[in-house]
Amino acid sequence: MNMSAQKKKLPSGQLAAVARLFAVLSEASRLALLQALQSGPLTVNELAKTCAMKQANVSKQLTILHDHRLVKRERDGTSIRYEIADPIVFSLCNLVCGKMAKDAKCIAAVFHPEI
Repeated sequence: MNMSAQKKKLPSGQLAAVARLFAVLSEASRLALLQALQSGPLTVNELAKTCAMKQANVSKQLTILHDHRLVKRERDGTSIRYEIADPIVFSLCNLVCGKMAKDAKCIAAVFHPEI
């Protein structure tokens, strides 16, 4: 949703879909899982260890991410490996992190103008 290039308004159905995606990405544990998967495919057990989460919670969050097509899964013997379905999610995260860094600089400038 590039607001400067896209002047037309989205219909309410599309706005609701965008809101659902942002809601999925609003959970810190899901962001941790996506971050862990950025380096490559992992199993639930590997993700649980990497993210210091319980296996049941990892499975629950992966199901949500899979349902929203943010991760895909593939059977590997007796295990299922999860991987990023669309790396564009990291571009979105980078935009948000950039905004947060910009906001932090503005706040710091107000309270510490010498910086």
